[in-house]
Amino acid sequence: MNYFLYSTLIQDRNGWKKYMLPSDKKRKRLIKISAKTSPHYGKYLEEMSVEELLNNGFINLDKPSGPTSHQVVAWVKEILEIDKAGHGGTLDPGVTGVLPIALGDATRALQVLLLAGKEYVGIMKLHKNIEKNKIKEICKGVVGEIYQTPPLRSAVKRVRRKRQIYYFEIIQIKGSEVLFRVGCEAGTYIRTLCVDIGKRLGCRAHLAELRRTRVGNLSDEDSVTLQDVKDAYTFWKEENDETEIRSKILPTRKLLDHLPKIVIRDSAVDALCHGANLAIPGIVEIDTDIKKDDLAAVLTLKDEGVALVNVLMSTEQIIQKDSGICATLERVLMNKGTYPSIWKKT
Repeated sequence: MNYFLYSTLIQDRNGWKKYMLPSDKKRKRLIKISAKTSPHYGKYLEEMSVEELLNNGFINLDKPSGPTSHQVVAWVKEILEIDKAGHGGTLDPGVTGVLPIALGDATRALQVLLLAGKEYVGIMKLHKNIEKNKIKEICKGVVGEIYQTPPLRSAVKRVRRKRQIYYFEIIQIKGSEVLFRVGCEAGTYIRTLCVDIGKRLGCRAHLAELRRTRVGNLSDEDSVTLQDVKDAYTFWKEENDETEIRSKILPTRKLLDHLPKIVIRDSAVDALCHGANLAIPGIVEIDTDIKKDDLAAVLTLKDEGVALVNVLMSTEQIIQKDSGICATLERVLMNKGTYPSIWKKT
């Protein structure tokens, strides 16, 4: 990104807080019933060992320009000496920014990022100079529902699809270069969006540079580089210093931050781990504004991720009822046996 536009971007960052992705929605936690957790099962997030983080954590990585997302994942596996890792949302080789990389069992949770809105900052190059007010007017018009067909070189099937643009802000216009910031639904092609804007302007346009600045609640302000990860791992292995690596590898639970939450009692945990649906008697706490068909994260009283569920009732209905199935299981995140199988005895 050229220096002039990049410096403008940095200066303007504090003014961006007014723009929101769906993950910025604030919820309150309601207590349905009082319950305590046993110290003998599970583990608070801050108590996780480095070895556990390496098998059930993730890295908010700042992808460099050049390599593919797949290559970056391969380098992370090599640096950390692990066999399994995966990324949450492909970035083209020339694109930089937030690339969540899940380690080991944390790859089970990567699907949640499909519901996390994404934010990009980029430079759109117009093929001729256009009056600034017209550019602003056309760019305002892309906010809302749009239809896109994936580009020819895309790895997915080329069918027309609907995507949501949450906001499109023009930060600066310098000649034929437009520095913009866009918040959008996962799966939106920013390169295609720039081409479509060019057509609306009556001139051609293309994406010159792009950086992903957010995936849900994960921001590039908090991201780390490959060198950071390598240094942290070396300090831990050679000097037994855990400080740096604990700040670079985060618990999987934080991948769930953008989802509504349901907290369950210890006795209900292992049932979900064995494939059971969620029954109301197992619920201790629940977030506000949950609606039927929402995807929610089920947590333990120690804040561990247990499972992802499709909710069958609203928050109000779950609070008012004492029995019944309120959510169907979508994906198990916790290993069986982490909590005792009390449910088998009752």
